[in-house]
Amino acid sequence: MANPLNIPAIPAFTLPPLVARLGAWLPQWPHSVNLVLALNAARKLGVLPEDTLQELEGRFFRVTVLDTGMVADFAYSAAAFRPVFISPGKPDLHFTARLSAFLQMVSRQEDPDTLFFNRSLSIEGDTELGLRVKNMLDALEWPRLSWQGVRPTFLKS
Repeated sequence: MANPLNIPAIPAFTLPPLVARLGAWLPQWPHSVNLVLALNAARKLGVLPEDTLQELEGRFFRVTVLDTGMVADFAYSAAAFRPVFISPGKPDLHFTARLSAFLQMVSRQEDPDTLFFNRSLSIEGDTELGLRVKNMLDALEWPRLSWQGVRPTFLKS
């Protein structure tokens, strides 16, 4: 798959089981808040298509990162992603994978289909909704960001 962000290849890896055991004991709400901040930033940048976002209205999602113990619950309502602090029950769509699989997917080094068929990504819940989200991920067009000429102020002469 193309690598439009020019990120070095991310190998498939699994963090030690201790990381997941410790991570499961930590509060999970910061993961939801940070994921929602990233998703809303992508929405405002126009990376996420509005027509697909409208189809997500009122839906509850969960992302589980197996080897970190992280669980992020969030919903899409009133045209924004919002963290869910108290789970209303079974999510409409639940993505489960190791950290490396999510990083490969977000960096566009692997597509969701390949990860799913290699059993690296599990998708449970509403099949039609899962297909919409998968198509949205496949169609993402990352903006070209240029870091040329950007230097922290303390490095300027």
